[in-house]
Amino acid sequence: MAPLHRPFRLGTTSFIYPGMILPNVERLGPVFDEIELLVFESRPYQGISVLPSEADVVELARLGKALDLSYNIHLPVDVSLTHPEYRAEAVETLVRVVDLMAPLSPTAHALHLPMDEALENELRLHRGKETLPGDLASALETWLNHARRGLDALLPRLDDPGCLSVETLDYPPETLYPLLAEYPVNLCLDVGHHFKYGFNGGAVLSEYRDRIPLIHLHGVEPRGEKIQDHVGLDRLDAPTRADFLPRLADFTGTLSLEVFSLEHLNGSLSVLDQYFEGIPSQLGA
Repeated sequence: MAPLHRPFRLGTTSFIYPGMILPNVERLGPVFDEIELLVFESRPYQGISVLPSEADVVELARLGKALDLSYNIHLPVDVSLTHPEYRAEAVETLVRVVDLMAPLSPTAHALHLPMDEALENELRLHRGKETLPGDLASALETWLNHARRGLDALLPRLDDPGCLSVETLDYPPETLYPLLAEYPVNLCLDVGHHFKYGFNGGAVLSEYRDRIPLIHLHGVEPRGEKIQDHVGLDRLDAPTRADFLPRLADFTGTLSLEVFSLEHLNGSLSVLDQYFEGIPSQLGA
């Protein structure tokens, strides 16, 4: 099969080379269309802020202009909108990060809505069944209500609620559908999580294409009794690659290779190059 025209912006994370965000952007920016800025942590470490400084943001904006580079933001994962006790802290933190990064005009802000691991496991076990057991249905509705209260507190604080893209995580993607119906947020399709659990990422892409500005793409591979995600696409089995990747032929948002090392990035580029034109060559150390 001849490579297809690439309609999407291609990006990767700001942690391919060990070190801070700015050196990664300096090295990756000339090659990619967009960088996923990883702001995973928000709490100060030993009294020192771990968030990018205002000076960092000014420099990122300069690099973006010089390199014709856009950004998306992965919002902190050490806060939780879905935990009642910590909701208020999460709102303040998320607003602070969105405001800090505003000069970069990000294309999207990926937001986690965390869930207890036991509930995730139960929902996966019962996925596809016509009805959920009463206790599981009740637990899911409780979680949805916590998520609603979190979004109700956060969205009025944002100039554009649509800047948020709620990410598909380890629970079935349809868990988020009621929230998408009720709130003006978008969806970040982390298709690597779909590969990990056997969810149908292609179906989600077809259903919500107009509300998916950002896709996180990475491979998965068995490691003992577990499945490891966020590895190169070359580690993903060929039938899964062949099923999903051609579906990107009319995706016009940002495709972010969400891996965290040069090895896994180069492995991913080697696979994408088989499917699409205009894929960067292997990067050097």
